[in-house]
Amino acid sequence: MTVTRTGEQAREADPRRWWGLVIIALAQLMVVLDATIVNIALPSAQDDLGMTDGNRQWVITAYTLAFGGLLLLGGRIADLVGRKRTFVVGLIGFAAASALGGAATTAGMLFGARALQGVFAAVLAPSALSLLTTTFTDPKERGKAFGIYGALAGSGSAIGFIVGGLLTEYLDWRWCLYVNVPIAVIAVFGALALLHDSPTHPGARLDVPGVLLGCGGLVAIVYGFAEAEPRGWTDPLVLALFAGGVALLATFVWWQTRAPMPLLPLHIIRERNRAGCFLTMALAVIGMFGLFLFMTYYLQVILDYSPVMTGLAFLPLTAAIIIGSTQIAARLLDHVAPRVLMGPGALLAAVGMVLLTRLTVHSSYASDILPALILLGLGMGLIFMPVFATATAGVAPQDSGVTSATVNTSQQVGGSIGTALLNTIATTSSTAYITAHLTDPAQRALVTKEGVVHGYTVAIWWAAAIMLMAGVVATLMVTAKAPKHGSPRRTPTPEPVA
Repeated sequence: MTVTRTGEQAREADPRRWWGLVIIALAQLMVVLDATIVNIALPSAQDDLGMTDGNRQWVITAYTLAFGGLLLLGGRIADLVGRKRTFVVGLIGFAAASALGGAATTAGMLFGARALQGVFAAVLAPSALSLLTTTFTDPKERGKAFGIYGALAGSGSAIGFIVGGLLTEYLDWRWCLYVNVPIAVIAVFGALALLHDSPTHPGARLDVPGVLLGCGGLVAIVYGFAEAEPRGWTDPLVLALFAGGVALLATFVWWQTRAPMPLLPLHIIRERNRAGCFLTMALAVIGMFGLFLFMTYYLQVILDYSPVMTGLAFLPLTAAIIIGSTQIAARLLDHVAPRVLMGPGALLAAVGMVLLTRLTVHSSYASDILPALILLGLGMGLIFMPVFATATAGVAPQDSGVTSATVNTSQQVGGSIGTALLNTIATTSSTAYITAHLTDPAQRALVTKEGVVHGYTVAIWWAAAIMLMAGVVATLMVTAKAPKHGSPRRTPTPEPVA
């Protein structure tokens, strides 16, 4: 893309560009918020729509899978038809899908609406980041703009838990979806009035076979994890889904070496540090997303917390992530190698998860849950920031967008797989425990609660093991030196923590 100096200066001189930043950040906040706001509403939605314990995770997985699977395509669409246009279309589509989900009368209708939200989020997020990049080109203003953008986007999970709790308790779980409509309307009018488009790439084409192969493979694998709960791990359909998913992804990789305009240029993931960051992020998020689901149910169903109290209970976790990322990792990254932060961060997060394996039906929040959430949050903060900074460092300008999208993809797909895998482990373990211990029908309620908590703790042990694996990957694969001690880096395209 070529931008004339005159156009660039005019854009930089536009006094409304900071209001444009507010609109861009508002849209990104809405996308990030929707990954967590529904968690608090999920128990109420499950009762209302008659979801089973095995398929309830699709409320979350449908969104994250569609979002993660189509992010790379969303970036290509923005290049082809214009970033402002795709930004506005993404906002309108996201609002419509949210309204459809809020009006859902069946579980399938809600799952479909959440998938549609993910589709439009995949169009919205890359165009928002691209608009920010082209709006702020002065290095000093660029740093400030990305700092504000990242802070707002990073706080999305906290806002999601709080808003989700308030809306569920005082209105209805459906308002956790309806709330996106007025936000999107404000953002659309703001975008039309304040944002400037950039020249498109007339030669760009969509890699449709790549989209079908890549997204199809991911859907098959995640669906296989979900079906393992009711059918069993050795069921022919489950095995066929896993085999088909792997085959589709292998074909996707083969196609990317031959596609005229590949969806994911393979040289991006061949670089050792970048590949290590992608894998570290995916593994770390597998454990974290599953934990969100379990803790939401544990606090509301086992400890009888209200939705508002449940949202507040997550605040220390989010605060610890922000502190670990902005106050510890960001200050140390210039002086130490990224893996010096990422490896111990994974270990710290794993220790927090191990503490949660001691949960019982009578655990105390202050003594049993709070310390674990703080350790987990600090550890994740030490992982997030170095991963984003290292994965986007030294990337050629024409590859910065797809690289940022790939980091986001590993995050979203890791969340999809983690939610499906750990939910399957939890429900399977719970069923086995209840079957083995239910000898007195009069004790059914207590044994059922104990079985549910047992399932959670088994799944959390798995999450802790996966988190430790993320630390091993970071330590062995990410060999980049500290910026002050290594080779000069090109200015990366920052990516917010979602």
